[in-house]
Amino acid sequence: MPPLFTLPPELIAQTGLEPRDSSRLMVLHSNNTLEHRIFRDVTDYLRPGDVLVFNESKVIPARLEAKKPTGGKLEVLLLREFSPLEWSAYLKPARKASETLIFGDGKATATIVGTLEDGARMLRFDRDIKPLLDELGSLPLPPYIQHDPQNSQVGSSAAERYQTVYAKEKGSVAAPTAGLHFTETLLEKVRDMGVETHFLTLHVGAGTFKPIKGRLEDHQMHQEVFDIPPSTAQAIEKAKLEGRRIIAVGTTTVRALESAWHNNRLEVGAGETAIFIHPPYSFKVIDALITNFHLPDSTLILLVSALAGIERIERAYQTALLERYRFYSLGDAMLIL
Repeated sequence: MPPLFTLPPELIAQTGLEPRDSSRLMVLHSNNTLEHRIFRDVTDYLRPGDVLVFNESKVIPARLEAKKPTGGKLEVLLLREFSPLEWSAYLKPARKASETLIFGDGKATATIVGTLEDGARMLRFDRDIKPLLDELGSLPLPPYIQHDPQNSQVGSSAAERYQTVYAKEKGSVAAPTAGLHFTETLLEKVRDMGVETHFLTLHVGAGTFKPIKGRLEDHQMHQEVFDIPPSTAQAIEKAKLEGRRIIAVGTTTVRALESAWHNNRLEVGAGETAIFIHPPYSFKVIDALITNFHLPDSTLILLVSALAGIERIERAYQTALLERYRFYSLGDAMLIL
């Protein structure tokens, strides 16, 4: 089971700090020592030849308001695009198959054509909904973020703050949050010191928030799609042959890399993963990880426990609670060496 701790609600960050790289950084060394730094100090732990790998997926305005023909309203959270006209989605309140949903006073309609195993509904739209999302949708901030996504905060809107500065490929319904700490200036400094930066895409699904209930072996992981560019695969394979470190920025990057590694090669192109990384697990690709502080009973805390060890993570998290670190998507960061 995941490391046990009780998280006070006030430690769940509701806004991101500005500038982005002013978040706190806990450094967990391989000799089990801890350091408390500011995120921009991450360069002190990088060295020329390291390969930093980022997830450049971009969060889409996937939360929509719909109406039934009778006038009743419901919330639609788009999850995954299967074709230009077909999406899976969570509906609140849930509706039955064959019902019609109306978006934007008739700018688009969708019919519920089925129910998936996780309770999501399959929708068939009358037109490609993607070009309309910026107009009709809003950013699906995590359920523990209490403010409106359009409310402003220090220096930027919450919607802008919930995207990485390098976000490019649209498709996620949740941000790859470890990357939220990077600024353009920090990225430039990293590159200037001889650290390679490479990118992949894994579109983050709402299942990332699904808690573990019951036995680990019974937990059903969510499917996510990813894509590994040839340049990223070549850089990682070369670095591994030369004994240089591969440092993942975020658990989503880890999931993509570990899923794509086969026969000592990183497979290029698109794929799907439902990988569930938990102790014991032997990592094939990464040597270190930049990540945020995760919620108890999450698959994410099991992933970091597989890398650092359950006892080390328990100690680090107890320290984080005592030191009042800010948790989860908009909170502080940890570097696991």
